[in-house]
Amino acid sequence: MQLARPVPWPNGAKVACAITLDMDADSLVHIHHGSNAQNKLSATSMLRYGPEVAVPRILETFRNFDLKQSFFIPAWCIENHAKTVEAIVEDGHEIGYHGYIHEAPNSLSEALEYDWMCRSIEIIEKHTGKRPRGNRSPLYHMSAKTPDFLAKEGFLYDTSLMGDDVPYILETGQGDLLELPVSWATDDWPPYVHAPDLNYMFAPQAPDRAMEIFMAEFEALRHSPGGLWISVWHPFVSGRLSRWQRVEKMMEYMVGTGDVWFATLEEIALHIQGLEADERYTPRRDRLPYSKGVQVPEELLGKS
Repeated sequence: MQLARPVPWPNGAKVACAITLDMDADSLVHIHHGSNAQNKLSATSMLRYGPEVAVPRILETFRNFDLKQSFFIPAWCIENHAKTVEAIVEDGHEIGYHGYIHEAPNSLSEALEYDWMCRSIEIIEKHTGKRPRGNRSPLYHMSAKTPDFLAKEGFLYDTSLMGDDVPYILETGQGDLLELPVSWATDDWPPYVHAPDLNYMFAPQAPDRAMEIFMAEFEALRHSPGGLWISVWHPFVSGRLSRWQRVEKMMEYMVGTGDVWFATLEEIALHIQGLEADERYTPRRDRLPYSKGVQVPEELLGKS
């Protein structure tokens, strides 16, 4: 079975791959517990494992494979883990927008969402020397206005939605925004996270078992050329030694196929933009919002 809109990737690659990192660190304990976060020492230590231990390990791997990849980091984490962010930037990786303190955009008023977005952009630019080009909403929880705000602020792409196997266009009231779609199937949260203080109590899987789903998604796209495989990893989760060793094996295998173009999400977005400008590729387009003014009968709410 072939993809409906296969993308011509550079050098004849069959699949574009991005190994993206969401470095949420201890923002999660603060957004969950507020002023009581200081009493959550175990959860905080688990989360700080990310910037303190896992990210240096991850950066070493990327250097060994000569890869530049994309990190999505809440602005609060950028301020509070500045040395870690400095190391990421020094190695040439992309820093994308991921909220201020991992707040859900769809839980905020429009005014608050836009205000904190603008504050966070300033923090990212101050610490990295560059405005972010891409967004990943915390927990993928975009609001109805998030795409408009991103387009207004000059973002090139979003990577929070799940509507395709290839990039597509979001038409907003402020202009077009390229969507680089993700999937829960290639997110490390479901197979690994057990964190009672964060209200997530999944049964952690062995690394080989967890990777079965990631690799199934990869192989499906590799054998239907022209797709986009984006994986989402959290340093405090998959940066643990046994898990990251398994990720390294994954990377070795992917490189060995000779079928992969590894790139940052900004590079992928720019490639699509160039193809569209040269009329060599036409992404499909989604007009937002998806639904407006739909009235569900009160007696049917919550019945599904």
